[in-house]
Amino acid sequence: RGIPREPGARWMEPGCQSCTCQGGRVLCDTVSCSVPCSHPLPAPAGGCCPTCTGCLHEGVARAEGDIFSPSDGNCTICVCLAGNVSCLSPECPPGSCPSPSLADCCSCAPEKCHFRGRTYAHGARFSLDGDDCTTCVCQGGEVECSFTPCPMLDCPQHQRHLGPGQCCSTCRDPPAPAGCFLDDNGVEFPVGQIWSPGDPCELCICQADGSVSCQRTDCVETCPYPIRIPGQCCPDCSAGCTYMGRIFSNNETFPSALDPCLSCICLVR
Repeated sequence: RGIPREPGARWMEPGCQSCTCQGGRVLCDTVSCSVPCSHPLPAPAGGCCPTCTGCLHEGVARAEGDIFSPSDGNCTICVCLAGNVSCLSPECPPGSCPSPSLADCCSCAPEKCHFRGRTYAHGARFSLDGDDCTTCVCQGGEVECSFTPCPMLDCPQHQRHLGPGQCCSTCRDPPAPAGCFLDDNGVEFPVGQIWSPGDPCELCICQADGSVSCQRTDCVETCPYPIRIPGQCCPDCSAGCTYMGRIFSNNETFPSALDPCLSCICLVR
């Protein structure tokens, strides 16, 4: 094929042909593969012989050490070791099954349960006599009982209530508030009570749900000489006059503090 070969040289030709140069002639033979395993993988790209570093089972390549179940094995377990596939089937006892896990693999009937004078089928659930808070189940001849799980409650402990014949506690509605309790001074006002928290222009009322609602008063009446009355929110323009820190009623006369010969009179306008 136009390529010189040294005497005794060996090389591979397409089609898994092993060739050698002997005495000026080319001798070729088909490569003979020795496969020492039962489920070899096909030859890799560029190779001629199958490999035993894995298994080919039912057309699926399995890695070395892979554990699997065949498609129709009925609980059969297989393992790939050095190109060989070994399978094991479960040993089914005669009659009843020793454990419920074998019921799907073996053609046997799970054992019934005899409990407190009664017979229950495998998988049956029941409650103890007079105790609905306990649930029991029959599993392959053995009875397992456990308390009925209760839901998580989001109310405080003092609002939880366990009624007669009930298994789980429930949350009771909190008692309706009898009034409004103020944490700052410890005073409790009944529902509907109106008071001023210290500012005469602000009034608060105790709501039916125990909350406090407050609102400020806007003063709209104005006059040039307003009278400030202690404890009253808005100034009074009809109460009289203020003069040198004193309050005089309407039409009241009084001497001037600057000149004793002058007499003053309070006129509300």
